[in-house]
Amino acid sequence: MKEAPPEIARTTLVVLALGALILGSLWILRPFLAPGIWATTIAVSTWPLLLAFERRLGGSRRLATAAMTVGLLLVLILPVASAVLVVVGESDRFGAWSDELRASGLPRPPEFVRGIPGVGASLADQWEKIAAGGPEGLAAHLTPFADEGARWLLAQIGQVGTLVLQFLITVILAALLFARGEVAAEGVLRFGRRLAGERGEVAVRLAASATRAVALGVGITALLQSAFGGIGLLIAGVPFAGLLTALMLLLCVAQLGPTLVLAPATVWLYWKVGAGWGTFLLVWTLVAGTMDNVIRPVLIKRGADLPLLLIFAGVIGGLLSFGLIGLFVGPVILAVSYRLLTGWISEPIK
Repeated sequence: MKEAPPEIARTTLVVLALGALILGSLWILRPFLAPGIWATTIAVSTWPLLLAFERRLGGSRRLATAAMTVGLLLVLILPVASAVLVVVGESDRFGAWSDELRASGLPRPPEFVRGIPGVGASLADQWEKIAAGGPEGLAAHLTPFADEGARWLLAQIGQVGTLVLQFLITVILAALLFARGEVAAEGVLRFGRRLAGERGEVAVRLAASATRAVALGVGITALLQSAFGGIGLLIAGVPFAGLLTALMLLLCVAQLGPTLVLAPATVWLYWKVGAGWGTFLLVWTLVAGTMDNVIRPVLIKRGADLPLLLIFAGVIGGLLSFGLIGLFVGPVILAVSYRLLTGWISEPIK
């Protein structure tokens, strides 16, 4: 007998019901998606370190998980705590500078300001205008910016609680992955095999290696850039070199680069010290600001055997499309798509 065709209406309703369940689940889990992605990235990137801790601690996964969780908390909390302590410890110096500026007003611009190509003349003229007004003129120009800054600060304070909560969720999820990572990995591998057989499993493993390679490239590059910039600040004698180096590390991890810190320090050296040290730090800034274009792709390519152009496009495109997490999501998506596409193309035509 000829089999009856499937009921189109029932099949359609089943697909719609499954789609609704998936969308509903994603909507409910939406607050945990970003922390979950970060926790997965952290766990995958630091898994070899976890295994090394486990071997040194007598094969105890619990002790290794506790050590990794404490280390993760320190990485997240120590930079913020250090910055707060430095600001509090140097509050007297900040106050003295503020009092001096209010009493004497803005000094006349250095000669090099007018020589800046394009904007030097207008910048120097505006600076001269503010300096000629004395302390009252400086206060009149700074008041609107101070009010705007205060409003911005109040708006950001409301987000601190959410940020701290996301940090805690990320740490908790990372600790769970540290403790039961093999089970989670096996589940993902089974899902990949269910979707595309052996090729799906290869794609999952490639995603893990690409994530680890990007984390290695981004982390080591940020450390090298910030350390190089901090050495330049110390050699030039810029105050608060430790705090500025910590700030550079955060900016480098966020892919903003050390130039946002080094450029104002260079201007300060030109103004307060002289052209010699200012030019030294200017050259140092140019090297520090461009070294990531060479170091990061090389490190990522060593961790994942992928074309350099693909890695570069994934890092930059992911950052522009998804923000900071796109640094990891972009290369992973392109890497998996590239391997699946090349595998499909290389298959013989039957």
